[in-house]
Amino acid sequence: MRPEALSFVFLLISISSVRALTVSSDVKALQAFKAAVKPSTIPSYSCLGSWDFATDPCALPRRTHFTCGLSCSQDATRVTAIVLDSVRYSGALTPTLSWLRNLTTLDLADNEFYGQIPSAIFTLPNLQSLTLRSNAFSGPIHPSVANMKSLQVLDLSRNSLTGPLPGSMSSLISLHRLDLSFNKLTGTLPKSLPASLSELAVRSNLLTGYLAESTFKGMARLEVVELSANAFSGTLPAWFFQLPAIQQVNLSNNTFTGIEVSKPNADSSDLIAVDLSFNQIQGYLPVNFTAYPYLSSLSLRYNRFRGPVPLEFSKKQTLRRLFLDGNFLNGKPPNGFFSNQAPVAGSLADNCLQSCPASSRLCSPAQKPTAVCRQAYGGKPKQKPRP
Repeated sequence: MRPEALSFVFLLISISSVRALTVSSDVKALQAFKAAVKPSTIPSYSCLGSWDFATDPCALPRRTHFTCGLSCSQDATRVTAIVLDSVRYSGALTPTLSWLRNLTTLDLADNEFYGQIPSAIFTLPNLQSLTLRSNAFSGPIHPSVANMKSLQVLDLSRNSLTGPLPGSMSSLISLHRLDLSFNKLTGTLPKSLPASLSELAVRSNLLTGYLAESTFKGMARLEVVELSANAFSGTLPAWFFQLPAIQQVNLSNNTFTGIEVSKPNADSSDLIAVDLSFNQIQGYLPVNFTAYPYLSSLSLRYNRFRGPVPLEFSKKQTLRRLFLDGNFLNGKPPNGFFSNQAPVAGSLADNCLQSCPASSRLCSPAQKPTAVCRQAYGGKPKQKPRP
């Protein structure tokens, strides 16, 4: 082939590499998305600042335009992901995002998007990850979220969402991570949740009610449960701690009043960490927790437990963190806590214990006043003798 012919071929290849490839509906969706963001919140150096529609969004190479925030299919015809940088973009989401039919990831975390989440977004058939964490979204979660059969991750945490959790969320058959923490959600947990979940986080909301067995039925993959800082109440049932894959439980800062803990079946439990602090749980310490073979961290602080500290807690070799402070425990704590080889960190303070060595960090600060302890156990403080 002649040199001039070869040069012509290279020219054609170069032209074809930058020709418009992205389907028009995707381009229009991106244009509408950027237009809904306040221009004053789009720095020139940001991802959105590089979105110049004089160039095709999926054309390569992208050296001066669409430098980040966007991914396309291998044939460069469809937008598959929008992952924006955290520069405090502000604006409302446009429903035209639903035109991006091949979108698998939408991540707008740590910005200042506001308003309701358009229900049209929940119609995206291929979306696998929706992350709108740390924005200013408000209003309810639209029930159409239940239509997202491909969704694997849903993170709407740290917004101002209100209303109940959609009751039909169990139809999200692919979902393995759900985080709705730090919102203003009300009501109870749905009667059922996706059986595919491995992580459930709904911390710091306004949820109430009991933990119903039907809600967790069939959840054989659930490893992490974060429900702290709500208003859940009642008794924590024994079945909860025996969910097949459960590893980490945080139910602190609720209003639970009772607890049932059974020994696990043989060595089948993977439970590692439990935090039930700042509730209203009464009765004796649940000694059966020591039968969980891998338990490493247990916090029961600031409840209403009474009675002695079981010897089993000091003998639990896997236990590394134990917080029992702020209860009404009495008697003498096991000596095993204070041996030179004792690996346990935590606290036994602010109880009614006797002979808790002041030299031990476990016993600092001091125990409750004697008068408080006598009153807690049905006694009356002794009257000071009259002069």
